Amino acid sequence: MPNWQDILSTRRSRLSKLRVKGTTGSLEDLRRQHDFVSAQFGTVPDDTVIEPAKLGPIKGEWLRVAETQPQRLLFYLHGGGYISASPETHRPLVASLCKASGAGALVVKYRLGPEFPFPAALRDAVDAYRFLIGKGFSADSIIFAGDGSGGGLAFACLIAVRNAGLPMPAGCVAMSPWADLTLSGWSVLNNAQTDKFMNWELLFASARHYLNKANPADVYASPVFGSFHDLPPIMVHAGSQEILRDDASKIGELAAEANVPISVEIYDGMHHLFQVNPNAPDAKVSLGRMGQFIRSRTPKSKKTASVAAGTSDPGEH
Repeated sequence: MPNWQDILSTRRSRLSKLRVKGTTGSLEDLRRQHDFVSAQFGTVPDDTVIEPAKLGPIKGEWLRVAETQPQRLLFYLHGGGYISASPETHRPLVASLCKASGAGALVVKYRLGPEFPFPAALRDAVDAYRFLIGKGFSADSIIFAGDGSGGGLAFACLIAVRNAGLPMPAGCVAMSPWADLTLSGWSVLNNAQTDKFMNWELLFASARHYLNKANPADVYASPVFGSFHDLPPIMVHAGSQEILRDDASKIGELAAEANVPISVEIYDGMHHLFQVNPNAPDAKVSLGRMGQFIRSRTPKSKKTASVAAGTSDPGEH
């Protein structure tokens, strides 16, 4: 149930919320609204250590916290509607997940639209993962993770990794994933008045800038139209009040049909990325549940090849 912190945050956000007028909002306006979401992420914990990462031509950053264990690595893809945000904007959210899971993180700085349209983001994600594996990082110590569009990108990347015959990671966790760029879920309409961060106009215009006339139902743009066979175990969390709620539910259905272990948790009364306030009760439960999943899927002790974020850049191997 939402507490006073969530209620206050909801009212404040509704007062401040930027709205895209029609579907012709400028790119600057769209990015400003996505930036408003990431501005809610709070501050980075004092014990966070951040170092630049270079995986061949792909850049990013390593992030670790005091709880980080060398045998767990989050391969993290940030949200931002494929047109905004960066590893830097998502440091507080990633650090919270690292603390809950005892993992380090590699946050990939993939290219954004419209300057670099689909499938540039997917190619960067796959190339970064391929580089990690090629440098000796153990796939069974890696968990894919992401939020919003980064969550959808994580599932698209899983499908691409599977189709390319690369070693599959140990699992995947996603917070409020945007996995259907056709915006066909009923929650897009049903939750239009209760979602304090997202709206149809924002997502439609963002998708248009990212896709650059590509088919929004392409499996690598909207993984809900793909097959989930042979994917690793998955955990997805979303809020009951967000317009992307049905994206999470659809992922659950696809995984179940493919006999992939799946846990989809819809938190009553919660909004898009409610985990941004790690001290709120529902956020604590969600982060704790995802942390437990990550720990259960990765080795309990240090592997021969360390995957701790920041211990060594794979480009130096």
